[in-house]
Amino acid sequence: MKHPSRLSQLINTNGLQHAGYLAVAKTRAKVLKAFSYVVPIRRPMLFVGETSCEELCDMLINEGSAHVFIATDAVLNKLGIPAKVTDYLDEKNIRYHIYDGITPDPTFAVVKEGLRQSVAAKCDSIIAIGGGSVIDAAKMIAMAQGNKCQPEQLIGLLKAKKPSVPLYCIPTTAGTGSEATLGAVVSDDKTHQKALSIDPRMVPLAAAIDPVIMKGMPKHITADTGIDVLTHALEAWMSANASVETDYYAASATKAVMQYLSIAYENGEDLQAREEMGIAAHYGGIAFNKAGLGYVHAIAHQLGAYYGIPHGRANAIVLPYVLDVNRQASKKRLAKLAKQTGMIRQGNAGNSDAEIADHLIAQVRDLIASLHIDPTVKGMQSSDFDDIAKAAAKEVSDTYAVPTYLSPAEIKDILTRIKHASEQHSAAAKTANAVA
Repeated sequence: MKHPSRLSQLINTNGLQHAGYLAVAKTRAKVLKAFSYVVPIRRPMLFVGETSCEELCDMLINEGSAHVFIATDAVLNKLGIPAKVTDYLDEKNIRYHIYDGITPDPTFAVVKEGLRQSVAAKCDSIIAIGGGSVIDAAKMIAMAQGNKCQPEQLIGLLKAKKPSVPLYCIPTTAGTGSEATLGAVVSDDKTHQKALSIDPRMVPLAAAIDPVIMKGMPKHITADTGIDVLTHALEAWMSANASVETDYYAASATKAVMQYLSIAYENGEDLQAREEMGIAAHYGGIAFNKAGLGYVHAIAHQLGAYYGIPHGRANAIVLPYVLDVNRQASKKRLAKLAKQTGMIRQGNAGNSDAEIADHLIAQVRDLIASLHIDPTVKGMQSSDFDDIAKAAAKEVSDTYAVPTYLSPAEIKDILTRIKHASEQHSAAAKTANAVA
């Protein structure tokens, strides 16, 4: 297998030496598949329901924790979301220290400050209360504290030498599934490029899916994070590394999103819909933990880095285009998913795989449209496309087992279509405002 540093020799701004690129990518995909099945990946204990936070705290206390570091963000802390946990810890006479300095796409500086505070307070366990950014930062803090090292030393695959400090998660959004995964993403403080740490010991010990905490999510965040769940499930399902196990979780997550996301979006107080979406997010995390992701995430990560697009919304923007590109290679798989999840019109089961796959893709497009997700990418420049395509191609070849490997020209075509749709939407919005 070629060393990762040699990938740059296969990539240039004019295009990839595609045959060499495919050989590298497919070899890495096989290695990653072997890794996922040889190295054990634990699953967190899962508590679900309106008392799940208290049950998680009971587990933490029974494990011997006496001083808890609570990682969250300023908005959630101001809204009093951690109170459900802190009030219970107060009742049990358990000390805690709250760090609410975690920001979206947390940087190394944010993680280091959390690490400093946790060590200074002599905390012996960590509870993350928040979305994917909070949970990822908490993972890095817990692992760095457990290994007595700086977060930068954990970037890469299996860099830790010791287990993390005991980590427990309470997701406040139904999106990333980070509470179930073995990785964490941190951004460079200056370039804002994302760096990934992967280690099975980074998986939290337990997670609480509490619909009461989730019911306060605004509609746009419910929409963005919900499509993030769907993207995890669909990319895991289409992955060349998919298995019977990952298929179960990916299909379950897909079915739940298609059934409950619109309900949660329209009525945030619907606790069943919130709970089902929380479970779907968790299942999506389990699915892509082993099967991996694909070009939707690879391109979305770049849109986030270049143009500040929130991750879930970036996925929603990119997803339909990548489904179209994967349609031919994945039509049998998508047709199987449609049949397994009920995403097929009655009487149409006898249609061709291509027709059923098209119907599934159309339903995904309709769902995204019904959630009124803004497709606008402000400041998108064609001059960035070569670098974006190169970075997206590298992420895929390094990390994912996709059904179709794209050339730079194909990635740039997706970017061009996104830019065109963004400009059309902006023009239509200006016309509507002028008429109003």
